[in-house]
Amino acid sequence: MAVGSAPVVPTAGGRGRARPKRSLRRRRLAGLGVLGVLLVLAVLASIAFGTKVIPLPHVWSALVAPTGTEDDIVIRSLRIPRTVLGVLVGAALGLAGALIQGHTRNPLADPGLLGVNMGAAFFVVVGIYVFGVTTLFGYVWFAFAGAMVASVAVFLLGSSGGRGGPTPVSLALAGAALSFLLSGLVSAIILIDTDTLDAYRFWNVGSLTGRDTAVAGQVVWFIAVGALIALATAPALNALSLGEDVARSLGQSVRRTRVLGIVAITLLAGGATAACGPIGFVGLVVPHVVRAFTGPDHRWLLPASGLLGAVLLLSADVVGRLVARPGELQVGIVLALVGAPFFIALVRRRKLVTL
Repeated sequence: MAVGSAPVVPTAGGRGRARPKRSLRRRRLAGLGVLGVLLVLAVLASIAFGTKVIPLPHVWSALVAPTGTEDDIVIRSLRIPRTVLGVLVGAALGLAGALIQGHTRNPLADPGLLGVNMGAAFFVVVGIYVFGVTTLFGYVWFAFAGAMVASVAVFLLGSSGGRGGPTPVSLALAGAALSFLLSGLVSAIILIDTDTLDAYRFWNVGSLTGRDTAVAGQVVWFIAVGALIALATAPALNALSLGEDVARSLGQSVRRTRVLGIVAITLLAGGATAACGPIGFVGLVVPHVVRAFTGPDHRWLLPASGLLGAVLLLSADVVGRLVARPGELQVGIVLALVGAPFFIALVRRRKLVTL
């Protein structure tokens, strides 16, 4: 050091900025860890509890050393496939909800905003009324095709008449318009044919009941591909949340990000709706809850939404089995009864206006 020169004193500014980042990261990791533990507990509860009372030692025996008893059959043939499907569908709806709220910048958006639910419902009704489809296996493919067609139609309608692709407002308006149109067509068909109404309402209630491993096998690949696309586009979605002009200045293609987002939402929500019927509130509520510890960063928000979606759906399914023994309440009904007041309280407390 030269004589007379002032010593270099390190400032605390860098450390001060790094400390909140480390604290936020720890909070996010802790939140994901808690959700992981809750998911394990929800899976165990879904396997252990149901309309048929099975002692816990028998549940353990059915899992590790089955002997072919009636309890073993209930656990391995009914509850385990139902639990696996619940995890898939819940995670898909949670991811889809976080994606569509991010793309539309609408805190009240859910997967149904793109017409996914009504597209699936319309095709199921057509399958029943025109083609005489009566099996759950047939419903799945008609519902998924309807979800795909509706999403593509909404994207095309939202893109027409503008430059640079669809905007959040045009997507929301196109989705609402198409949903109203398809809802009217569904009502017209089921009103003129009571047999179609009887078959349709079984699917439309939203349920995990009666689904086996074949149903999960039909939709798992669609949901897996949708999840991979969603996670891969998280950085681009972060840039897009700052505004389209900012995203372009950062080198992101707004149109490509929108297209990939709609494809992911369609695969996730379409697969979930096809398997279990339209299930509300998961995609609407879950993203708001997880933002409490993840913040707006979609790299953390998306996986956390998937975990909490699975936890919420499995928990609602277990509650529906326990409160109405020896029967059960369908998971769509339980979520409507619990989710509506919960979301109203959440909106009032957090004053959600924009994203």
